[in-house]
Amino acid sequence: MATTDVQPKAIDKLALLELMYLSREGDRREGILLRQSKGWFQVAGMGHEALATIAKLLHKNDYLFPYYRDRAMVLARGVTNKELAEAYFAKRGSSSAGRQMPGHYSSRKKNVWSVPTPTGGNLLPACGVAWGMQLEGKDGVVVATIGDAATRQGEFYEAVVFAVERKLPVIFMIEDNHYGISTNTERFNPFNLDIFLDTGGLKHINARSVDVLTDMGTRAIEKARSGEGPSVLVCDLDRLCSHTSSDDHRVYRDAAEIEKMSERDPITLLAAELIEKGELTAEYWDRKKKEIEEQVDREYREAEDAADPQASALMDELLGPAPTPEPVELKTDERWRMVDAVNQTIMAGLDADRRRVCFGEDIEDPKGGVFGLTAGCSTKHPDRVFNSPLAEATIAGVACGLASYGMRPVFELQFVDFVGPAWNQISQNWSTLRWRTYGDWTCPIVLYAPYGAYLPGGSLWHSQANESAFAHIPGLRVVVPSTPEDAAGLLWTAMHAEDPTLVLLPKHLIRQPAVAPDQTQAVPFGKARIRQEGTDVTLVCWGNCVEVAEQGIKPLGEEVSVEVIDLRSIQPWDQEAVAASLAKTGRLVVVQEDSESCSVGQMIISTVSAETDSFYSLLSAPRLVSKPDVHIGYNPIYEYAALPAADDVTEAIRACMKD
Repeated sequence: MATTDVQPKAIDKLALLELMYLSREGDRREGILLRQSKGWFQVAGMGHEALATIAKLLHKNDYLFPYYRDRAMVLARGVTNKELAEAYFAKRGSSSAGRQMPGHYSSRKKNVWSVPTPTGGNLLPACGVAWGMQLEGKDGVVVATIGDAATRQGEFYEAVVFAVERKLPVIFMIEDNHYGISTNTERFNPFNLDIFLDTGGLKHINARSVDVLTDMGTRAIEKARSGEGPSVLVCDLDRLCSHTSSDDHRVYRDAAEIEKMSERDPITLLAAELIEKGELTAEYWDRKKKEIEEQVDREYREAEDAADPQASALMDELLGPAPTPEPVELKTDERWRMVDAVNQTIMAGLDADRRRVCFGEDIEDPKGGVFGLTAGCSTKHPDRVFNSPLAEATIAGVACGLASYGMRPVFELQFVDFVGPAWNQISQNWSTLRWRTYGDWTCPIVLYAPYGAYLPGGSLWHSQANESAFAHIPGLRVVVPSTPEDAAGLLWTAMHAEDPTLVLLPKHLIRQPAVAPDQTQAVPFGKARIRQEGTDVTLVCWGNCVEVAEQGIKPLGEEVSVEVIDLRSIQPWDQEAVAASLAKTGRLVVVQEDSESCSVGQMIISTVSAETDSFYSLLSAPRLVSKPDVHIGYNPIYEYAALPAADDVTEAIRACMKD
């Protein structure tokens, strides 16, 4: 059926009016409470209430990805005013257990995805959920909203293009109230700059009118549900209030503008329409408003008295329990390499679970990725292995949505150096989603990426070892294997985790042959491996620097007995193994490829120095062998001048022994 033939869904306008007023009264009540110093912050959706119409058109299994002015839409999805009241007071029983600001709605049961503060950060995850529905053959629809100022975010464009490319069942709603805090957006708005062609997927609508929203919303939803692709609805409306409680719009709006907006109040317009049609009387409406006001007053008083979160719960739901999967069956031979181990592990994962999806630049056959890590995977599983656009934010954002939906994304970043565009999704959504919803939403993602140097010709953007940047983000696990066996074991464990894990694959080691094990065991997170036992010096390393460390030990012969610890897992790291080794040796050398400042090596030394037992075990000052705070140059002379070398390791060990 063409969307032009779609009949608007019947909406109970009186019930909708009451819900809109419930939303308005909740906003008003929070403003009063804030002025009474009962609360810390408020963001209101006054003027946006008619958008609840769209939520009323959705099915139970559809998803809403709102932003912080969508109180009415969230109420229309079934979240209660009492729940929003508890969120305002940041109570223990709220959707975030008191961890999110008011207006950051979330409900797993109602398919309302958790609102992130970074504007536009919800759109690519919305595409991920829509893609998950499409992959499973479901007829679900996703509605994702964004303010007009945020349409200048790069992720907005990536989301729209990806949705069009894949014909995803998603509707983007631009809530155009003409302001980004105090800045009038008329000259910034891409829809005023002729950036978007006014095609069938783009509609400018009067979002103060319930009839218009019902008509255009029904058409857009039917279009999405029937597989005809996305729509972009540019919704003209007013923000009848200041940006937040930290703002006063009277500073930058004149009284005439504010008065003119109040005449277009969607609640006033709908009430007047129903009274004019005889479907509502002024007396009934006054009585109903009073009932709603009393309800809101009662529920906010109850919420104020509800239990607060406990400080002891601070670390709860940062990460779920670490998995302990069974060994993975892989085909190995005498020339087993890390590239083979990763490839076979990914294939085994795809074979074992239809929820697993692979996505990345050039990963389909015949290329199979620039390092061949996915060779053969798309041939065997063409319905779940896909080339991505050259858009790292899309890779990371779509992964977040797929994982939220229940899929198990195993995605490739072509080089870890290009993580920049994906940083917003990794640091703001992946790492926070479980914690900010107190475990209601989870994010089981594996992102693997070639990383590191010791492979001349990579220059600045193909040679970075930057694990410390990821390790600094709470809510992420970070692992760095140095052997094919550990690459398979760590990746297999990551593929069974309920939280995001970064698997960083040292490029220098990726094609080095190694002796294959009889069986590939899953490698636990936070468990180091003793590569060589010793009694004089503890040497901690990982990734490429395992090889550097081993080369640095050789010239010592019988002179020094060195215990080599391959950390393998960076976050979490094996403090117990390091402490136990120090109890024997009393001396510590850490070798890393990353830059020195704020690094994992410094973290290890700092932790050892702060722990009483480890500190008193030390017979000499710990040494850090590291790349200085400098980039890798294209000429190998620059590269090897920057990187830790075997001689540096030898010198550090001897210095420890002389102290």
